Amino acid sequence: MSCLVMGIVNVTPDSFSDGGRFLAADAAIAHGLMLRSHGAAILDVGGESTRPGAERVDPAVEQERVLPVVRALVEAGVPVSIDTMNSSTALAAVGAGARIVNDVSGGLSDPDMLSAIAGTDADIVLQHWRGYSSDMYARADYGDIVTEVVTELSTRVEAAAAAGIAPSRVIVDPGIGFGKKGRQNWAVLHGLPRISGMGPRVLVGTSRKRFLAETLEPDEEEASVGRRDLATAVTSVLAARSGAWGVRVHDVAATVDALKVADAWESGARWTS
Repeated sequence: MSCLVMGIVNVTPDSFSDGGRFLAADAAIAHGLMLRSHGAAILDVGGESTRPGAERVDPAVEQERVLPVVRALVEAGVPVSIDTMNSSTALAAVGAGARIVNDVSGGLSDPDMLSAIAGTDADIVLQHWRGYSSDMYARADYGDIVTEVVTELSTRVEAAAAAGIAPSRVIVDPGIGFGKKGRQNWAVLHGLPRISGMGPRVLVGTSRKRFLAETLEPDEEEASVGRRDLATAVTSVLAARSGAWGVRVHDVAATVDALKVADAWESGARWTS
């Protein structure tokens, strides 16, 4: 059941949870190394916030933020993913040693993204996406949401293949919180076995997101980061049970521990008294 844990390193001033804490390269590198020591298999480095309402960042600014961090973490022997919607940033990060390009737009934002990555040996995460963060919920209108997510992700996988990216290099992400409100996210998570059944590896990111806080505090009071991290660990275990290849989280230690406990629970079936 185990899946890998991807640790989040936000090199931004405005990310929804920890924006500004790790904007300085030294702070971001130290944070990344700490997450690695807590059990992160991969570190996902991003220089542009995708929180609801966020404005776009010039690729030159994005690269100035992330490239020193990517280089330092790679030099320390850490597998790195680059969280970007810009092909130029993706290529620069892969050149600096990143192994995965995590494009929350699924290659829709930058028309050059898929062809650019096809010419590298990097894997790519194609996330379900219906528009930029500045107007994130404008298209949060679904009939059968799981079927629509599977169909739209399948279209992106096909586009990647047409661009020359082998299926073995593709990871899909259902885009929890992206163009999805409240209970819509729970419906997608409940439908993860169908998404896992598509074939590509599946990455799930629930970490600290609004729908968790809404569930923990239905009266709309803000749930603490600690409570969101606990909820994230629970959803990560459930995602692993539903076939997720990886989970993307802020608090690596809590999720790693939760997955270890879940694995131990499952291993009990192999023992007899």
